[in-house]
Amino acid sequence: MARARMLLVEDDAALAELLIWHFKREDFEVVHTVDGEEALLLAQENVPDIVLLDWMVESLSGIEVCRRLRRMNGTANVPIIMLTARGEEEDRVRGLETGADDYVTKPFSPRELVARVGAVLRRVRPALAGETLTFADVEMDTVGHKVRRGGQVIPLGPTEFRLLKHFLEHPGWVFSRERLLDSVWGQDSDIELRTVDVHIRRLRKAINADGRHRDIIRTVRSAGYALDTDGAA
Repeated sequence: MARARMLLVEDDAALAELLIWHFKREDFEVVHTVDGEEALLLAQENVPDIVLLDWMVESLSGIEVCRRLRRMNGTANVPIIMLTARGEEEDRVRGLETGADDYVTKPFSPRELVARVGAVLRRVRPALAGETLTFADVEMDTVGHKVRRGGQVIPLGPTEFRLLKHFLEHPGWVFSRERLLDSVWGQDSDIELRTVDVHIRRLRKAINADGRHRDIIRTVRSAGYALDTDGAA
């Protein structure tokens, strides 16, 4: 797998140190700055594969940095994930409309952020993301079509495999049954909504080894399902 180059723009020293450690452990090359103006210069000098951009940084706001990166030829298509303590819907929409590919609200799990970065890279630069999807102790070899949990092979049917793959590509995202039908079965499918619940139960049974592992598929009442470490509600 090619080594991915990350530009981290974050003025919280403790958080930056933590993120650098996590991403270097995943074999990322990380360049860090606390300054928005410097971030633009660094991005021009050596175009990164992905940018982690805090909303509030020195000299220029993260929003303005994002806007300028999108206007520059060399960085117009570089994926950007915004990091911010601002969780209001209006702020999230503003960040995404400015050009961010994803939006993570503080506080967050560094492991989830690593997974989100991987998901973004898989969509825009698959050669950098490799062929293995991971979350917690679950690993999926998308080429060999194998799933392991804690090192043990987990047999899955084709539908459960596609369902788990979709969750692994979007960790922490809540998907309604309708969205899962569209994404996993296809928009032209005439499968009933309750079929989603049946396959979720099968997937849970398989990856949880009949209760021997912690449930990582969370049921969100009146909303759908998500892959995270909170487990089922």
